[in-house]
Amino acid sequence: MPARVLISDSLSPAAVAIFKARGVEVAFEPELGRDKHALAEAIGDFDGLAIRSTTKVTSKLLERATRLKVIGRAGISIDNIDLAAATAKGVIVMNTPFGNSITTAEHAIALMFAVARHIPAADASTRAGRWEQNKFLGVEITGKVLGLIGCGNVGSIVADRAIGLRMRVIAFDPFLSPERAFDLGVEKVELDDLLTRADFVSLHTPVTPHTKNILSAENLARTKPGVMIINSCRAALLDENALLALLESGHVAGAALDVLEKEPAPLLGHPNVVCTPHLGASTKEAQENVALQIAEQMSDYLMRDAISNAVNFPSITAEEAPKLKPFIALADRLGSFAGQLIDSNIKKVSITYEGEVGELKIKALTASMIAALLRPLLADVNVVSAPTVAKELGVVIDEVTRAAEADFESVVTLCVEAAGRERCVSGTVFNDGKPRIISINEIKVDAAVGPSMIYVTNEDKPGFIGRFASILGNAAINIGTFALGRDREGGSSLALVEVDGLVPDKVLAEVKQLPGVKEVKALRF
Repeated sequence: MPARVLISDSLSPAAVAIFKARGVEVAFEPELGRDKHALAEAIGDFDGLAIRSTTKVTSKLLERATRLKVIGRAGISIDNIDLAAATAKGVIVMNTPFGNSITTAEHAIALMFAVARHIPAADASTRAGRWEQNKFLGVEITGKVLGLIGCGNVGSIVADRAIGLRMRVIAFDPFLSPERAFDLGVEKVELDDLLTRADFVSLHTPVTPHTKNILSAENLARTKPGVMIINSCRAALLDENALLALLESGHVAGAALDVLEKEPAPLLGHPNVVCTPHLGASTKEAQENVALQIAEQMSDYLMRDAISNAVNFPSITAEEAPKLKPFIALADRLGSFAGQLIDSNIKKVSITYEGEVGELKIKALTASMIAALLRPLLADVNVVSAPTVAKELGVVIDEVTRAAEADFESVVTLCVEAAGRERCVSGTVFNDGKPRIISINEIKVDAAVGPSMIYVTNEDKPGFIGRFASILGNAAINIGTFALGRDREGGSSLALVEVDGLVPDKVLAEVKQLPGVKEVKALRF
């Protein structure tokens, strides 16, 4: 039976042509994604689903997708895809991480011009028959300071364009290395410095626990009087109510927004606000690029088992998959463990493959590990783009393979240098194929990795375990497994505890107050 792909969103006709040229049957139904019931009825007949942002791929839809092997998102964001459900079902999810970067960056520059010169309001006034030249007094951008919150793929393009316009560019990005900043011609600064210096602030960072509401009421109040705010990225980065209040007070001179938390929003009624309907990726070139890319990627997978730009699986061949699969799971757990302990400024990553694992395709393992390491702060990173993203951020990655020196046939060790401190975690795969953590910062431990865990480091003194377990018991938190380790008697010890469900912040705070406790973290895998 030939492979069949359903296109349920509006994609360029060029995508249809590529599928057909590669021998894939394609059903082009661009309105089907708007009707979840009709889509659910149809999805069982297809091996691939090509979408943009309209189609919502939920767990319920995936239950009906009995043949589905791959979902292709023409664009970067996969917010409309239940990634966990797709992964559990064995469905590869692909995106096109770099197809619309230039278009998105150009739109941010266009928004900056529009708000600086009151272009939309002046246009409307002129069309209404009024000639109000004196009413729309703008500001020059030449010589002004542009503050970028986020200087990754899109942000770096904005920086390049702004420097060409003779602006001075400063950037807050924990992952931006001094070397990369120098190459871009931008000044790396802390957030407080950016807020007080920037004439224009432009957002170019994914939404993570660290960046959500980064322009909060408190941070907006720190901005330079007369600042102008540009958001062509994510609505959740900005407190819209606080922005409106500062616009009305005159502290913020203007705002240009391509995304809104609520539509319609009160901000739409303010005369110094420019809004566009999420046009960041809306150019002919961008839509053509992402459509071509996703069609090629999906065709290659369906016809040749080649995987590229997958967000939930590395690029490996069908022959390599059985041997690599358990070690990919291990790499993901090690990277995720380290990533959840580190807040910013990763300088160097060292990975050691010891024993038989060193004979496998370690680039795929490294990509999986780096993606998991960066994901807590860079939500959109995937196993394909992770090495490139790390390089752009100036992160040095060292890989070493060597013969087995421990009691295990294969050991993988990840060491991460960040903020002047190095953290190391080692793991292996037992005969059951499940990953286990066997060492943390040279303290031996034997811990299975569960969905929800608590990591605690403390002084090795009597009484800690009882008090710790009592806190969990009093909070009705059930313990699944409890792994302990220490460097020496009376020295430093650690606990890695699997629990059922999420751990409330108040419980972590209570554990933190126990005598001798140094660090407490809730981990999710």
